[in-house]
Amino acid sequence: MKKMILCLLSASLIFLAAPVSTKAFSGEVTQGAGSYSTTLPTGAATPQNEIYKTANITSPMPTNDWWSSLAWVPYSEAQYPHPLALKNQQNGLRIFNPSGKITVNPGYIAGWMDDVNDFTVGHSVSALFPDAKVDGFSDWFVKSLFQSGSNKMSATYGHGSPYVFFEFGGGNPKLSFNGVPEVWSGSASSPVLGITVNGSHYGLFAPSGSTWSGLGTSTLINQLNGKNYFTVAALPDKTKATLDKFQQYAYSFVTNSKAQYSYNEASSEVTTTFTVATTAKEGTQSGTIFALYPHQWKNSSQPLLGYTYNSIRGLMKTAEGASFQTKMKFTGVLPSLPDLGSYDKNTLNNYINEAKAEVYSGDRDTYWTGKRLGKLAALAPIADQAGNTAAATQFRNEIKSRLQDWFKASDSSGNLKSSSLFVYNNNWGTLIGYPDSFGSAVELNDHHFHYGYFIKAAAEIARVDKSWASDSQWGQMVQLLIRDIANTDRSDSKFPYLRNFDPYAGHTWASGHAKFGDGNNNESSSEAMNAWAGLILWGEATGNTQTRDLGIYLYTTEMNAINEYWFDVHGTNTPTGMQSATASMIWGGKTVGNATWWTNNAAEVHGINWLPITSASLYLTQYSEYAAKNYNDLLRKSGGNFSPWEDIVYMYRAISNPSDAKAKFSARVAAMTPEAGNSKANAYHWIYNLDALGNIDRSITANSPIYAVFHKNGVKTYVAYNFTNQIKKVTFSDGHSITVQPNSFNTGNGSGGGNPQPDTEAPSIPANVRATTKTASVVTLEWDAATDNVGVTGYIVYKDGAQAAEISGTSASITGLSAASTYSFTVKARDAAGNLSAASNSVEVTTEPASGGNEGGGETEDYKVGARFVSDREALLQFTPKTAAAYVDVHYTLTGGQQLNYRMTNNGGVWEQRVTDLDIGKAVSYWFTYEKAGLQYETPSFSYTHQQTASTTTDVPEFPLPSVDPVFEKTS
Repeated sequence: MKKMILCLLSASLIFLAAPVSTKAFSGEVTQGAGSYSTTLPTGAATPQNEIYKTANITSPMPTNDWWSSLAWVPYSEAQYPHPLALKNQQNGLRIFNPSGKITVNPGYIAGWMDDVNDFTVGHSVSALFPDAKVDGFSDWFVKSLFQSGSNKMSATYGHGSPYVFFEFGGGNPKLSFNGVPEVWSGSASSPVLGITVNGSHYGLFAPSGSTWSGLGTSTLINQLNGKNYFTVAALPDKTKATLDKFQQYAYSFVTNSKAQYSYNEASSEVTTTFTVATTAKEGTQSGTIFALYPHQWKNSSQPLLGYTYNSIRGLMKTAEGASFQTKMKFTGVLPSLPDLGSYDKNTLNNYINEAKAEVYSGDRDTYWTGKRLGKLAALAPIADQAGNTAAATQFRNEIKSRLQDWFKASDSSGNLKSSSLFVYNNNWGTLIGYPDSFGSAVELNDHHFHYGYFIKAAAEIARVDKSWASDSQWGQMVQLLIRDIANTDRSDSKFPYLRNFDPYAGHTWASGHAKFGDGNNNESSSEAMNAWAGLILWGEATGNTQTRDLGIYLYTTEMNAINEYWFDVHGTNTPTGMQSATASMIWGGKTVGNATWWTNNAAEVHGINWLPITSASLYLTQYSEYAAKNYNDLLRKSGGNFSPWEDIVYMYRAISNPSDAKAKFSARVAAMTPEAGNSKANAYHWIYNLDALGNIDRSITANSPIYAVFHKNGVKTYVAYNFTNQIKKVTFSDGHSITVQPNSFNTGNGSGGGNPQPDTEAPSIPANVRATTKTASVVTLEWDAATDNVGVTGYIVYKDGAQAAEISGTSASITGLSAASTYSFTVKARDAAGNLSAASNSVEVTTEPASGGNEGGGETEDYKVGARFVSDREALLQFTPKTAAAYVDVHYTLTGGQQLNYRMTNNGGVWEQRVTDLDIGKAVSYWFTYEKAGLQYETPSFSYTHQQTASTTTDVPEFPLPSVDPVFEKTS
């Protein structure tokens, strides 16, 4: 739900004193020195009144969840709990298993459900229901209720569950298929069936003694034999042994799910225990089968079953029982980077004074006010380090003034303010700031993004002014914002539990309603991390360990999810064919890498998951080899034009190459307009600190949460901050320790282990360099990973002896080659100290011949392509592979517009796709992704100008346009 760029005008900054109320208006609720309102200002927008829930729901309704559309619309939009996809609709619950149908395109990965498959579970008596309502929920499960008079059907389903549990009243389960399912186990007289539909396998588990009718048709009905329960399970395969295993837990109905966390300060470890409560409908079996996401099974010692599911998040592995645990290391957070950078203090002060002279002229809503607060909160400690007391005081005074204005609902006369206030909505159980933006009021979007900036700015004030943060002053209002986005009390009558955070998925969701065909979404993972860092720092500054530990749990868990699903730092979750090194946005049903909500500008597509870059962003530096890959991908897409966020790009570049970042920043700083939440001073401070210190060493932890360990060229720097009034000794997991004075930093190379020697050992030689694909202009290379005594950070690819690419993984696509030309490639490995290995084996590759014309198409040894005129408004794109293909996807743009992506229709070996809404003279740019012998290949780009030609006499067969969504959705 994002954003635009605003400008700041330079002038003198005038501070307004915080208003003092003389009396409260009706509806004002006092919180220390602050207050919120239960009365709306005139003209303020609100979320809809209707909440689709039953009388069983008496606590605040969760929003911003994977299943939230169930509460906002009469049925629901598609929901993606994984491994299943589900949709509550008029005739029942539609079930789809996308595990074997994940599609990959250059700009996105999709596992969405269509409007037909796989089948719908309905009611044998009531063909249609007036609605489906929320009838129950827990941490990652939800229960929907369909009811028409006395006839009813409930469905319970959740994250990581292959099961859907049904209960019926007044009728029996009726399963409707688009075709006739294959029944490979069971018969009409057996309660359990194993079926396959559209290549997906399911177990149908009815009560003992029940029977089936309709076998051999597209409708199956189970006679429940006087019982009321029924279960569907997605199966990993179609064997009887697997069916039997899933039957073991099919009658163990999940009634509650709970994720409980703890933070061990001594070991800096977050433990999360995922537990389900179950009721046995038959027998005595308890527990269930869990499908674990990669961020879970990679951090768990839970014994795993052999069953797996594919998903858009990567491979899901299964475990059985009533619970499982994950353990993740918390790598620390700092209130600011230390004063250890290689910067010039005079230059730094010039940038600080430039920020000091600004007068904010941007929008005054919760998001843009938050961005302003975040900018000031980063500047204040930098000004302290530079000895610029006047600037530091001014920055903090503005933070206080703005926060106090927002934290008071009445004006100086005691009347309800018209803006800059928070209003509590009792219907939805949420705190809404006005003016709102990006749907934060009407749709309850983005509260964690917006309020996170407020909380983190308040934490900076609390660091230096604990009285201001006390409950008698402004602390209660900060805690209220925290409760809105991350309440931990499941019995709280005012706010739902963890509004924005999904404990099972491991990350936040941005949309309050999730009314999309692709489910819910989250774009700026880094702004979520900014919020959780705010909780950590606020909790530590105020002595509230409960809030601090909550922030550590959220920060650590989301960090692991980001590394798996946005960045895929290990390269294990993103299928081949996705041509982006980062996800810009994840959805329930897809992962997008080529667009944001407002643009496909490459710098913003990448940068939206970096900003705001502050001391809380050091998690971005944990994998410098990946940071190089991400940056190089941006460079490839943008051609080096990083506008409008070049300051953010240079800060990110400092992770993998600080020398290059310094050079680029210095060359551009005079003409640079920083991103709205950033400043030249912050960018300069970050880049030159990373230049001096290096990146985070994720292998070392501390027994205090406010710490960081940096490493560069084999030298480690240990940093800690002490929020208390007593001297504190911080001990690190490698035995080093430092003593930290009250309310200050201390740094050092530590004691107890000596200083490590510089690394002079080169990595091993990359082996088995080979070419995997080639076109007329692109060669893709792969090689076996090298090893190093400390660690390999990247690889350099050489073309004919000259450097052609610098990447972090073990594959590279070398572009810009000439057709029908021979090139020689070698690879060298590099470590963090800059040591290079010897060159690998040389591989010679000859590129394909250039493709010819033929009406916007051409022919190669692998395929023939073309575009054909159909009518003044339509053209037909065709792809004919020389070897039968399992699939062909086409990607095209119309005269530079948005890229559209479709799975083509196979018409007798010729794959075809209609292009509509054309005009004579309109240009179509298109290319293809196709399967050949189990591998995926891509073609060069072709162009076609729509005009009537001799080919109009060609008989073009009619067929329906495939019902596949485009790459991403836009909303207003």
